[in-house]
Amino acid sequence: MTRPYVFITRKLKEELFAPLMEVADVKMWDSESEPVPREMLMKEAEKATALLTMLSDKVDEELLESAPNLKVVANLAVGYDNIDVMAASERGVTVCNTPDVLTETTADLTFALMLATARRITESQEFVKEGRWQSWSPYLLAGADVHHKTIGIVGMGKIGQAVARRAKGFGMEILYHNRSRHFEAEQELGAAYRSFEQLLEQSDFVVCLTPLTNATRHLFNDSAFKRMKDSAFFINVGRGQVVNEEALIAALHQNEIAGAGLDVFYEEPIGADHPLLRLPQVVAIPHIGSASVETRTAMMKLCRDNIVAVLQGNRAKTIVK
Repeated sequence: MTRPYVFITRKLKEELFAPLMEVADVKMWDSESEPVPREMLMKEAEKATALLTMLSDKVDEELLESAPNLKVVANLAVGYDNIDVMAASERGVTVCNTPDVLTETTADLTFALMLATARRITESQEFVKEGRWQSWSPYLLAGADVHHKTIGIVGMGKIGQAVARRAKGFGMEILYHNRSRHFEAEQELGAAYRSFEQLLEQSDFVVCLTPLTNATRHLFNDSAFKRMKDSAFFINVGRGQVVNEEALIAALHQNEIAGAGLDVFYEEPIGADHPLLRLPQVVAIPHIGSASVETRTAMMKLCRDNIVAVLQGNRAKTIVK
């Protein structure tokens, strides 16, 4: 009997995949940082029973059409906008993601990014490293307080709730906007629901954690940034294409908002010559929301376990709805 064939699109820790190697032949792309070329992914998909993919790997109609043996796609992320879930479902292909295991880690990063942006941490670090710290003055690199301010969370899922718990510890007023009311968060966290427009107008920190959908694409546009306070900060740890970057750049140039902390971008990786990177009030980091050793390892194990489950005829733990 032919063993199942699994293709993993990045070089991951091989020792984590011993249980998978017991039930399938496994091949890994040989780079940790470079995405697998599309042509190779297509070629591997033709014979694969399972794929373990990254957000940079497009699993679309074309690929699925050429993958007659494919049973499961395990995405190493919570998001899955790189996968045509409907097309996969029509072909009986199970699509899995990695929710829950990265919730607290991503919330840590979100809050750290908010603090770094408000308190000008990266700007201050460069100031010292470049030898420009020659004296002291009362407003030298003075930023904005975070404690007892108002945070507006757009996307009150599990990560949004975890961010709200941290905000509560800072004595912040918590506002949120979601496609539906989250009464449990309101009761447990004291979060108050607002329309999107109200949240923009009332928040000192607007934190974007919403997934990318047709409804949220370019949600943060020229009109949205004009509604924000000129003292407010925009933090995005959701998806880059939720933001119209030209509108964000204009808002920053025109001082319509005070600054931005960005973990995600419209196109990734962002180029070193991108206009956002020339602005001192922007803190830019390379999509590391869930990037702790513990969490990334847990995500890999969950992908592995989902694939093993499907190959053995069982239900995967975290199937995308």
